[in-house]
Amino acid sequence: MLDAQKVVAFLATTDGARATRFYGGTLGLHLRYDDDFAVVFEAGNVELRIQKVERFTPQPFTVLGWQVSDVVAVVTALASSAVEVERYPWLAQDERGVWPAPSGARVAWFKDPDGNLLSVAQYPAS
Repeated sequence: MLDAQKVVAFLATTDGARATRFYGGTLGLHLRYDDDFAVVFEAGNVELRIQKVERFTPQPFTVLGWQVSDVVAVVTALASSAVEVERYPWLAQDERGVWPAPSGARVAWFKDPDGNLLSVAQYPAS
């Protein structure tokens, strides 16, 4: 029923202008519109709706991620924009903060200005 329908992903922000700068400027997503309720971006074939809220407590787990072809290049680009990769003492991350998962994927995590935990992952060639 919904498998052929467009996905809409939701996040929250307490500062729409700051979210616009991060997702549009830093991450390079295309801004569709900004109204009193949300800032909306296109992210591939997904609509990313960042809801404007008064208060927000970020979750401790990944809430949004991207599949990328070169995780090191993306992490390097993020670092050049002052985005820090999250480090976890229980994971064997390399010097860039990339974790080689048992599946063969290479994953790195970072946070948006509201503390939403985001990820980039490079999957092994199939």
